[in-house]
Parts: sequence; C-alpha cells; structure tokens
Amino acid sequence: MALAVASANPTTGQDGGAAPAWVRQSLMGATLAGEGQMRFLGLRIYDARLWVTPGFDASRFGAHPLALELTYHRGFTGAAIARRSVEEMQRQASVPSEQAERWQQRLAAVIPDVQPGERLTGLYQPGQGMRLWRGSQELAAIDDAELARLFFGIWLSPQTSEPGLRSALLARTPGGGAP
Repeated sequence: MALAVASANPTTGQDGGAAPAWVRQSLMGATLAGEGQMRFLGLRIYDARLWVTPGFDASRFGAHPLALELTYHRGFTGAAIARRSVEEMQRQASVPSEQAERWQQRLAAVIPDVQPGERLTGLYQPGQGMRLWRGSQELAAIDDAELARLFFGIWLSPQTSEPGLRSALLARTPGGGAP
C-alpha cells in the first residue's frame, strides 16, 4: 500500500473524478476530496482517490464514512500488501504483536494479488469496519472497527509515512489537507 515516497501531484481521472456507482450508493452525497500518486524511487506505484461525505473533517477522519480507491501501476501480491499495510498501521498506534499478526492474516486473506491497471477500493464505515472491492466486485467485509480505522489511517492519519499523498487526498476538504 504506502510503500515510500509520495507525489503530491494530483492525478486527473478520465471520468472527471466521478465515484463508482456503488460508492455513490453507499456514501450519499460523496464528493471527490482529492487524488494523488504514490511513487517509490520515481516509479509510479498507484494512483489514489478519496471520496468523502458532506461535513467531513480531516482531523477526525475516523468519525466519517469514506471511500479510497487505489489504481495500481505495478503488480504486488496480496500478502505483500497486507504485510506493508500492518507495518504502516503500527506507525499510528501501539499494536500488540499478536493483534498485528491476526490483522495481517485477515488482510492477506481478503486483499488479492494486483496487476497493473487493477483497482482496489475500500469503503470505511466508522465504528463498524470496512468493505473491499476489486473493480466493481465486492471481495469482503471486515467487521473490525479498529483495524479499519488504522488501515485508512495509512493514507489519512497525520502520522502517515506519506504526508504529501495525504495532503493531495485531502486537498479539496476544509483545511486543504494541512496537518
């Protein structure tokens, strides 16, 4: 997921930032908050887009439903994405090693291997958990509120390892993605 250096350069989607139909159905009034690119050593890893509902407050991202879409430009195994995700989640909070291992196993079980051009989208529901899609196909629901909050914090927490990407994702929200 978040692999190293982010580019704050916004991406421009061909669809003008329109959310997928299932996002519009799940998040009434959702608007594109921002978009950016994840780069590592100059290589484009993925493009990211964030949709939020009216009243979204970046400083309290965990209190708001949202959807985050990643369109990959490199191939990765689901296990590698899960491992890196848990490492990034541990930057935000102290997670006991047993819990981190359970989360990594759970994520590895639902995150598929990805190839260039594939799109994964996560829907965050505060206090409930998250749902994951590949393209327009729902893959899984994870009913673990803390795992879900920390997972989306990979991109949205002030403790993210990629503050430039965070700022780009939050660019159209009040505060403009400022820490």
